[in-house]
Amino acid sequence: MSGSAGNVVQARDILGPLHIHAAPLPPTRHGEAVPWQLPTDVRGFVNRSAEQQAMNHLLAEHPRGPRILVLTGTAGVGKTSLALHWAHAVREQFPDGQLYANLHGYDPQEPTAPAQVLERFLRALGVPATAIPTDLEALASTYRSLVAGRRMLIVLDNASRAAQVRPLLPGTPGGLVVVTSRHRLSGLGVREGARHLTLEVLAEHDAVELLRAVTSDYRSEDDPAELVQLARLCARLPLALRIAAERAAGRPRMLLNDLIQDLRDESSLWDALSSEDEEESEAVRSVFAWSYRALPADAARLFRMLGLHPTGEFSTAAAAALIATGVRQARRLLDALVATHMVEQTAADRFRFHDLLRAYAVDQARSAQEPQESEHAVRRVLAWYLHTADAAQARTAPHEPRVLLAPLDPDVEPTAFDDDTTAMRWFEAERENLAATVRTATALGLDGYVHRLAIVLRAFYMVRNPFQDWFETSRLGLDAARRDEDRHAQAELHESLGMAYTQSGRLDRAVDQYRAALVIRRELDDPAGEALTLNGLGLLRLRRRRLTDAREAFERAGALFRAIEDTYWEPRTAVNLAEVEAALGRLTEAERLVRSGLETFRDRADRWAEGNALCVLSLIQLEGGRVAEALDNAQRAVDLAVDLDSAVAEGHWLTQLGHAQRAAGQPADALVSYHRAAVLQRGLGDRSREALAWDGAGRAHLDLGRPQEATGFHRRAVAVHRELGERWQEATALCHLATALESGEDPEAVRQHRREALALLDEFTDPGALRLRGRLTSALGPDA
Repeated sequence: MSGSAGNVVQARDILGPLHIHAAPLPPTRHGEAVPWQLPTDVRGFVNRSAEQQAMNHLLAEHPRGPRILVLTGTAGVGKTSLALHWAHAVREQFPDGQLYANLHGYDPQEPTAPAQVLERFLRALGVPATAIPTDLEALASTYRSLVAGRRMLIVLDNASRAAQVRPLLPGTPGGLVVVTSRHRLSGLGVREGARHLTLEVLAEHDAVELLRAVTSDYRSEDDPAELVQLARLCARLPLALRIAAERAAGRPRMLLNDLIQDLRDESSLWDALSSEDEEESEAVRSVFAWSYRALPADAARLFRMLGLHPTGEFSTAAAAALIATGVRQARRLLDALVATHMVEQTAADRFRFHDLLRAYAVDQARSAQEPQESEHAVRRVLAWYLHTADAAQARTAPHEPRVLLAPLDPDVEPTAFDDDTTAMRWFEAERENLAATVRTATALGLDGYVHRLAIVLRAFYMVRNPFQDWFETSRLGLDAARRDEDRHAQAELHESLGMAYTQSGRLDRAVDQYRAALVIRRELDDPAGEALTLNGLGLLRLRRRRLTDAREAFERAGALFRAIEDTYWEPRTAVNLAEVEAALGRLTEAERLVRSGLETFRDRADRWAEGNALCVLSLIQLEGGRVAEALDNAQRAVDLAVDLDSAVAEGHWLTQLGHAQRAAGQPADALVSYHRAAVLQRGLGDRSREALAWDGAGRAHLDLGRPQEATGFHRRAVAVHRELGERWQEATALCHLATALESGEDPEAVRQHRREALALLDEFTDPGALRLRGRLTSALGPDA
C-alpha cells in the first residue's frame, strides 16, 4: 500500500486482514467516550450493609470533591466483591462511565505496571492508539487531562503499594476512586486524603446467611447450629464460606455434620503450623485443602497445573495444553472446578483464579509433583501459545515473515481459525496472556520461545498499537535472540521495533532500528528480508518527504524482489515507488508503474491491492489535471474498500476521493468524504491521516463559502502535524489556514502563518516543495 504515507505500517503490510478488525468507537456523552468496564456483579451477594452505608455516606458527603476510598482487609474477606457490588449499585451516579483494572498486587505473577493500566484506560476513553504516549509521566498527564471534571467511577482492584495507584488517580474533583488492598496504603491518606474502610470478617449471623444463600436450594434441612460451626471453621471469611457452601450444595445427601468433621480434620493438619496472627489465613487454607482433596484426581491435577499458567486467567484450550489432554476433557474438568468454586468462569471459554487460590495451586504444584512434570507442563502451554499465535498470524498476516516451529507434543493441539476475524478476536482475548507468556519464557531462560513469540506477535501489534506490550515483548525478544545468537530473529525484532517507533511517532528511533535490521539482513545474505526492510525504510522516508532517499529504497527493494521472483511484494513496492515518482513530478513514470501493478492485481483477483493502486492512480491523474479520470478511479477504489469491509482502505481512499471531488467542483460531496475518512481514521488510531482529512474538510468548507469553519479544521490539522513532527504536512496545512484567513480582518495572522510555512519548507528541495515555496514567496512579497 502506498498513499499519503500517513501511516507507514499500513503501507508496509497491505495484505488485507488488518482492515476488518478495528474496534468500534466507545459510546459517547457530549462527544466524549464513555467506558463501561465494571466486571459483572457478584452472584448472590449478601450482608455488608454497614459498609455499604459508609460508602454511600462518602459519596454524599462531598458530591463534587476529590474522593478516594481504600477498602482494606485480610485476604478472602470479600473486598473485591463488595467493591463491585456497590459500584454496580451506584453506577448511575457516574454518567461519564466506569474504569476497572486488576492490579494483580498479590498474584504470583508480576503486578500490573501503571503504564499498562493507563494505556488501556486511554484506549477505553477513546484516545487513538497512535496518540497514546509511551512513557509513564506522559501517560498519566494525558489520562488526568481526559478525566478532569468528569463524573467517573474508577475501581483499582488488588493494589499492593501506593505507587501502583498514584499514577491512576484523577487530578481534579468530580469522580470517585475505589481501591482494594490487603494493606492500608497509608500514604494515600497522608498525601491524597484517601478515606479508609477496613473490612472485618463477617458477623456470625451474616456468615450463616451467606451459607444459606448458596445451599438453600439444595439442602434446606441443615441444623442452624451446624451451620454456625461451619461458619466458624471458615473463619467467617466470604471466600472460604462460598467454597465450603458450594461443596455442601454439591453433596445434598451427605450429612452436614460429616462435612464439618472432614473440614475439622483438615484444619487440624495446619494447627501446629499456625500462630494467632495466622488464624484467618490458615482457616482459608484449610478450606482450600478440604475442597482440593475432595476433587477427583484428574480435576485436582488440572487445578495445580493451572497454577503454572503465566497468568491467573486462561481458556479451556490453554488448560488442555497444560495437562496434555483434549479440549472436551479439559472442559469437563474445569466444570468440576467451577462447581466447587475453585475457579471462576467469566465467559463462555474464559476462567480465572482468585489470587489466593492461584497461590494455593502453585503451592500444590510444587509439593505434589516432580519438577520435571511441572517443567513439561509449562513448556507445553508456552508451545501451545506460540503455535496458536502462529496459526492466527497465518490468517491475519499470511505474507508476514514466519518463524520455524518445533513439533508440538502429540497430545497438544493448537487452536485452528476459520478466518482472519476469529484469529484477531483470539489475539485480542489473549493479549495479556501472550505478553505474560513472553515474560514467563524469559524468566525460565527459554530464549527460543521468547524471540519466536515476539516475532509472531508483531502481526497483531502492528494493527492494534498496544505500545507498552509491543516495546516490552520486542525488547525481550531481541535480548533473547542475542543470547541465542540468532541473527535472523534479531533482524526481525529490530524491524518490529522500527514499526513500533514509527507508529508511536518516534521516527528518529525508528530509522535506527530499520538500519540495524538492514545491516543484519545483508550480513545473512537474506534478499527477501533485506527487501522488506528497505520497503519499510522507504515508507518511513516517504512519510518524512525524503523523496530521493525513499525512491532509492523502493528501487533497491523492487530489484531484490524481482531477483527472487517474489510476485507478491514486487508490484506492491512498485506502487509505493509510483507515489514517490508522482511527488517528484514524474507523472508518466508513476502511471506506468501503477498500471503495471494494477494489471497484476486484477489477474490475481487481489482486490485490496487493486483498490490501493486505483487510489494512487487517481492521485497521479489529479496531479496531471485529469480530473474526471481521477474522480472515477478514486470512487472505484472506495467502492472496493466498502465491498471488502476494509476500514483502513476506506479511510485512506476516501480522502483521495474528497480531493478529486473538490477538483471536480463538488465541495459538498467532498466534505462528506472527508468527514467519513476522519471518523474512520480516529477509530483506527491514525492521527496523521485523520489530520489530513481535517485539512481537506477545511478546504471544502472554504469552497462552500464558510471560512470560519474552514479555519477551525485547518487549525486542528496544523496542531496534530506539529505534535507529530510532520513538517511537510504542517507546512501545507499552514498554507491552507492562511488562505482561509484571507477574508478576515487579521492580515498579520495570514502573513505569520505563511512565514511559518516558508521556514518549515527550508529543508525540502523537491519540485513540489519548490513550487509551494514560490507561491508563498510571491504572496508574502517584501515580507518573505
